[in-house]
Amino acid sequence: MVSRGEGSRSNWTGRILSAILCALPALDATGCQDGSKTHDRGSAASVAEGPIKVGLIASLTGSFSPLGSEDKKAVELAVEQVNAKGGVLGRLIELVERNDQTQPDQSVLAFNDLKGMEVAAVIGSVFSNSALATEPLAEKEKIPYLSLTPAQEQVEPIKSYVFVIPALSTTYAARYLQYLQSQHLTKIAIAHDTKGAYSVSGYRSMLALAPKYDVEVVKDESFDTSTADFSPIFTHVRGSAAQALVFWGTGPPGVIAAKQYATAGLKIPLFMTGSQASKLWLDPVGTAAEGITVSSAIGVVGDHLPEGPQRQVIDQMAVPYRQKYGYPPPQFAQDGYSACLLLFEAIKKAGIVDRAKIQQALERMTLVTPNGKFQYTPTDHSGLSGDFISINVVKDGQFVPTDWAQERLMKAVLAE
Repeated sequence: MVSRGEGSRSNWTGRILSAILCALPALDATGCQDGSKTHDRGSAASVAEGPIKVGLIASLTGSFSPLGSEDKKAVELAVEQVNAKGGVLGRLIELVERNDQTQPDQSVLAFNDLKGMEVAAVIGSVFSNSALATEPLAEKEKIPYLSLTPAQEQVEPIKSYVFVIPALSTTYAARYLQYLQSQHLTKIAIAHDTKGAYSVSGYRSMLALAPKYDVEVVKDESFDTSTADFSPIFTHVRGSAAQALVFWGTGPPGVIAAKQYATAGLKIPLFMTGSQASKLWLDPVGTAAEGITVSSAIGVVGDHLPEGPQRQVIDQMAVPYRQKYGYPPPQFAQDGYSACLLLFEAIKKAGIVDRAKIQQALERMTLVTPNGKFQYTPTDHSGLSGDFISINVVKDGQFVPTDWAQERLMKAVLAE
């Protein structure tokens, strides 16, 4: 959805509009200001300038198009909701969308196109390789870039203008290891995609962190995105002492591996990561998904949470999303929507559409989103702790938190 900006208004009209907006039930990121206060530019001048442009780089074609399409739907929903409340700082949001075709070079071209359009910020690709290729440009041009991929390299070292939305792959790895330790699964096998930055990052993190949780990796297997036959990997795992298999992969391999695992005769549990926490994986895998363990952001299992701020913001997204598309928002949609809430709130706190001020506001942001409670700092541009990652089991075609996860999610929610 691409929204159009408002026309010129008098200062008096702007103040009346501001008063009305502040009296309405607002999306968390809707900006309301005292009309008597001004920043570098007055509120009337900001209204007169028209819409606030926000760039979105999404994988709408190519192998990651199912993921990118969900990002797009969620971002459009967030923009639609905030504009229905009058926008941010009295200005509507105009979404400018570009397709990276699941190609890093196309993501770079898309960013270069957007930077000349005076976008306030860019919400970046779900494809890790695209994000990693584009982020140096965002840093150079000093344009806030909100990344929808969890690769660890994005924040090591910290890049001033790059902020990660999903929990990092390292955080997912640590959460799984905590769960494995709690279940006394001390010997594991790992299979990972060698060509995906997210998968490689998660795999390396799990290897590095395993000793801390008294977990030993007894079988180490690799594949690439084009792999269509996982039987050799399953044969190697069967011949090992592994008590569980952890699969680090994204897209089609996750579907293929899960379906083949069901007929491979392995008696140990299969663990999939947040990349599989959606109907994009559940539907094609079908009944073969039953009993598989899948990690996810807290928003994926929002129906299992008590009433409160966290449940409220999840429902704010999930209810209209389900009404519009006929299914609950998947992991990737949660990321896109959370990125919007963080950006809108940062613009509101900045009080002006200025990239440097937006960056500064993001760097000190604390906000509850469908992904959990973000707490960005100058030394932490990931913002999410493992407290907001759920470990689920597929039951009757649904992601259901394990008792272990349910107990910890409740503590995280109640602590807000």
